[in-house]
Amino acid sequence: MPLPKIVTPTYELELPSTGKTIKYRPFLVKEEKLLVLALEGDSTKEITNAIKAVLKECIQTRGVKVELLPTFDIEFLFLNIRGKSVGEDIEVSVLCPDDGETYAEVQISIDDIKVTNDKDHTKQIKIDDSLMMEMKYPSLDQFVKNNFELSDDNQVDQSFELIASCIDKVYNSDEAWTTDDFTKKEITEFLEQMNSQQFKQIETFFSTMPKLSHDVEIVNPKTKKKSTVTLEGLASFFA
Repeated sequence: MPLPKIVTPTYELELPSTGKTIKYRPFLVKEEKLLVLALEGDSTKEITNAIKAVLKECIQTRGVKVELLPTFDIEFLFLNIRGKSVGEDIEVSVLCPDDGETYAEVQISIDDIKVTNDKDHTKQIKIDDSLMMEMKYPSLDQFVKNNFELSDDNQVDQSFELIASCIDKVYNSDEAWTTDDFTKKEITEFLEQMNSQQFKQIETFFSTMPKLSHDVEIVNPKTKKKSTVTLEGLASFFA
């Protein structure tokens, strides 16, 4: 007689980018093992493939393309799946801002961590009086780089690579150009033609885009001073 099947519960959440409700289930042991092995291998490609495979298995709603989800959707989804898998409270070490060297331990309920939106955020960037640029959000590859990849010394090239991957189209009143039609070199050359004011608008797009965020109150165990610290991005909640 075969062993009985273990019933895995399913949960629901709203994707921050669309408000669409999707169903998901927690990680299984075999999937956690896959993630651990990929992280130990220290290969960005392996980590990306492992996260993609695990999220596809855990998402129960059809038609959700993990590789196309914005970074903040993936972070929010990953955080919630992990919460239902290993516990809905996480303990985080937070650097105390009053002395910049002491860490305080704080416990956070995953249900309290949300994706926040900036009212001034826009995906439309005005390059000049006739030319506009429309941005798109970073996706799975950038999620991996932000949270699991070792830092790259060549940060300028990395920044340009990120920006180039997030340009959706350039257009005016007569025609539109999609970045799929151009090489990385051509896109980089286009960006290098911008003045500092135009380029600053791109930086504002990234700095104001939706992000996983939560304010925590901490007490420095040495100075006893209370502070409020804002944690942003998935990596902050596993510190």
